[in-house]
Amino acid sequence: MPTIVWLIVALLIGLVGGFLGGQSRGLRERAAVDDRLQREARAEAERIRAAAEAEARLTREQADQARQDATRRIQEAGEREAQVTALGAQFGAEREAIAKLRTQAEAERTAAKADVTRDREALSADRKETRAEREELKREIERLNRRAEQLDARGDKLDSLEERVEERSRILAEHEADLSERGRAVDLKLYEVANLSPQAARDEIMGRLDNELEEEKSIRVKAMQERTTAEAKRHARHVIAQAIQRSASETSAALSVSVVPIPNDAMKGRLIGREGRNIRAFEALTGVDLIIDDTPEAVILSSFNPVRREVAKHVLDALVADGRIHPTRIEEMVHKAQDEMKTFIHAQGEEAAIEAGVMGIKPGLTQLLGRMYFRTSYGQNVLKHSIQVAHLTGIMADELGLDAGLARRAGLMHDVGKSIDREIDGTHVEIGINLARRFGEVQEVIDAIAHHHDPENGETLYSVLVAAADAISAARPGARREELESYVRRLEQLEQIAVSFPGVQQAYAIQAGREVRVIVQPEKVTDAQAILLAREIAGRVEQDMEYPGQVQVTVVRESRAVEVAH
Repeated sequence: MPTIVWLIVALLIGLVGGFLGGQSRGLRERAAVDDRLQREARAEAERIRAAAEAEARLTREQADQARQDATRRIQEAGEREAQVTALGAQFGAEREAIAKLRTQAEAERTAAKADVTRDREALSADRKETRAEREELKREIERLNRRAEQLDARGDKLDSLEERVEERSRILAEHEADLSERGRAVDLKLYEVANLSPQAARDEIMGRLDNELEEEKSIRVKAMQERTTAEAKRHARHVIAQAIQRSASETSAALSVSVVPIPNDAMKGRLIGREGRNIRAFEALTGVDLIIDDTPEAVILSSFNPVRREVAKHVLDALVADGRIHPTRIEEMVHKAQDEMKTFIHAQGEEAAIEAGVMGIKPGLTQLLGRMYFRTSYGQNVLKHSIQVAHLTGIMADELGLDAGLARRAGLMHDVGKSIDREIDGTHVEIGINLARRFGEVQEVIDAIAHHHDPENGETLYSVLVAAADAISAARPGARREELESYVRRLEQLEQIAVSFPGVQQAYAIQAGREVRVIVQPEKVTDAQAILLAREIAGRVEQDMEYPGQVQVTVVRESRAVEVAH
């Protein structure tokens, strides 16, 4: 193709040259030149055509070869495409199988991971349990080791004691043999002196022993009868005292009412309500009797439960102040007053603990202490009494070098059973022991609660201190309410018992009947007899009188020597 282009260009040049030559040289020269140029152009054209044909043949051959190569390549491509399609199908099936296997593997992996997690948790739990068992076993081994050491020490001590016992047994055996020999010698000597045969001496000695034993037996039987009778009376007094303390007597009935002032007598009708519905709702919700009588501008609340009576008093005051009195309003005020009473009781318990200097009391026990604010014993407020016992116990413990804080705690808790002794069965001591154990109090406090009435059976010194403080607080003048007639009668009876004994000159009951001073005649009563006289008077007082606390008997024997100087 480039050769043809060059040929055309040459012809154009020749034509242009011929045209120009013909103009300059003439037509002839132009014709000659044209002929020459035509011949040259034809020759060049032939040459170019031959070259073009050769090149075209070569190009056709190359195109044929390329067409064959392309056909061959298309065939190969078709074969390869078929192979690829087959491989694709095979690969798709394998990929699906691989996906299924992968899904199955993932599920198995998840299950395996869950199993491993469970196994790890189980192994961790087993390890913890094993560790706990190992620690427990270690503590048990340590305890056994300590026990073994104690047993070894005790065994050594027992060995030494056994050696000492054997030595003493040997010495006693020697003494016994010596005494037997001496006894035989004495018997022979007695036989010689008394001119009696061994059988006669034995019969006489046995007779004397029978008489002495008969007298001793009668004395023992009489003492046993007296002791049994005294024990029965003491137990009977204890049972009666418990019954009196937990029952509603005439004395306590006088303290079981509260007078609530009202603005006018018209309020009484509103308190009663239509057909008595207000007063019935009030009494049913509070558990307190509302007494409306002819007392001007006042109504009376009656109940043996001081907590309920106080709640009813708050409710009645609120209703009178509010003016809206109907069953629904009464119920609302009762619930509100009960919640306020719980808060008030808890506050009283906390104040009592702070005043007594006792810390760390659990809320439930604080609530029980607060309930004692409404509890009285022989007219004495139990909460104030417990605070005073705590102070006294702490002071005595401090003087003796004991734990004053623990002593105050025991003194404050000693009557905690009285907070609910009217609601459940049992004495206040038994209830107090159960409460102290339930709230995790220490053994010293429990022992003080259990034995503050019988300190001789206590296991610690704190029970003795609490018993002494309890007696001091209850025995002080004015601590407990007592009628004047019975009080004077008890003093007179105490003095009469003392002067009924021979040798007593005069007797005076002092310290509000807690002590009796007995003055004896020195010429009739000796010092040794004064001791026996004090014991006899105390026994007579215990037998014939009923009194709270203790009575001290003091016998005074005074000798005077008078001389006049002139």
